[in-house]
Amino acid sequence: ATFTAAMYLLNAKALTQLVDAVETDEKTRARIRFTVEQLNAAAAPSNFLAMNADALQTAIDTKGESIAKGVRNLLQDYNQGHMSMTDESLFTVGKNIATTEGMVVFENDYIQLIEYKPLTDKVYEKPFLLVPPSINKYYILDLQPDNSLIRYAVAQGHRTFVVSWRNPDASMTQVTWDNFIEHAILKAISVTKEITGAPSINTLGFCVGGTMLSTALAVLASRGDTSVASATFLTAMVDFADTGVLDVFIDEAFVAKREKEMGKGGMMKGSDMASTFSFLRPNDLVWNYVVGNYLKGETPPPFDLLYWNADSTNLPGPFYTWYLRNTYLENNLSKPGKATVLGEKVDFGKVDIPIYIYGSREDHIVPINGAYATTRFFPGSKRFVMGASGHIAGVINPPAKGKRCYWTRDDGKLPKTHDEWFAGAAEHPGSWWTDWSNWLASQSSKQIAAPKTYGKGKHKGIEPAPGRYVLAKA
Repeated sequence: ATFTAAMYLLNAKALTQLVDAVETDEKTRARIRFTVEQLNAAAAPSNFLAMNADALQTAIDTKGESIAKGVRNLLQDYNQGHMSMTDESLFTVGKNIATTEGMVVFENDYIQLIEYKPLTDKVYEKPFLLVPPSINKYYILDLQPDNSLIRYAVAQGHRTFVVSWRNPDASMTQVTWDNFIEHAILKAISVTKEITGAPSINTLGFCVGGTMLSTALAVLASRGDTSVASATFLTAMVDFADTGVLDVFIDEAFVAKREKEMGKGGMMKGSDMASTFSFLRPNDLVWNYVVGNYLKGETPPPFDLLYWNADSTNLPGPFYTWYLRNTYLENNLSKPGKATVLGEKVDFGKVDIPIYIYGSREDHIVPINGAYATTRFFPGSKRFVMGASGHIAGVINPPAKGKRCYWTRDDGKLPKTHDEWFAGAAEHPGSWWTDWSNWLASQSSKQIAAPKTYGKGKHKGIEPAPGRYVLAKA
């Protein structure tokens, strides 16, 4: 076993050095490096029962029961269509996850809009609308009461609304980017205004939700519509010049193939997307569970974030292919007037509102340089804050836990590059949520008595949160 491990390490090191020696362009080298990393991760001796001393000892100690359990785990995962990263039987959406009290007050073929019950006697007059990514379920922002960004916003006195995306099915194979901007984002903004009577609202977009929100803001600005008073972008990109590891997948041939397959109609399956993201971190999110679940017959521990991670969503083909071409491949959204959405030229230079931009330092999906680049596109007042950790764990970092840290620039300067910004940044212990909460309060005008009922006028309560849409499986 020691000899096998030594040989594996030697081979892995040799392959990695060969990648660095290849004479080619940087993108090709990155692709070769990614492939070699996948091969090295898959070929680790610990992934095989005969060479995993821990798994063999467990089999001896349990008289073979661990192997039988491992086979049962494998069959169960095969039947459910994905690898278990947590004990999924312990979580139920609406029972012990996504439990902040609220009501669905609007629905159409794209979204349900949830209004949350106030937790304070007074609320800010200016309501607050959250736009989660359409490639995930919204409850990443409402996992448990103690790590729910939604509950936190409500507790701070914000009259809070959230978009809950419908999980696309066969009826949505023709849906485009423009359809989503019009019937999901712009509709959610207008309904929030109608219910609250507020002339303008505060908004937040997370990940792809931020890219979609920024596009909607450009459409509104082009129309002279001042419905949105401020925006928060969490680990979101509007400039796709630096897309990190995802860049290895994207070129004209890849995008053209996807366009041919589903550009005029079809569906990007949620399971395909989920497995792609898992293999970006193969040791942590794939082989670790192969060893634990199948070789050792273990049940992974309960973890709300990993339950959410496995609850995948489909994407309409035309929406997905438009997004690929206009962001990752051609970066058109960031070029003033290059992309047209709902008949309007997209120009972030016209979106003159205060903006709060958050990036996670170790984010492998929205690299910190990509998050920081947003500071260059909007003309209004801007605040940039960096948190520790990655794409999700950095965002979902409630103050009560006292974990991690974040960085700010007290002089308010936003130099051209993130490195220059960081050189003058100060580190603070704990969560960036408090910094953001102070900023959002400053955008929220006066306080009024909290409403006693949900909805208003034609927008009446339809069903309690979390609603039906979030329960649909891909």
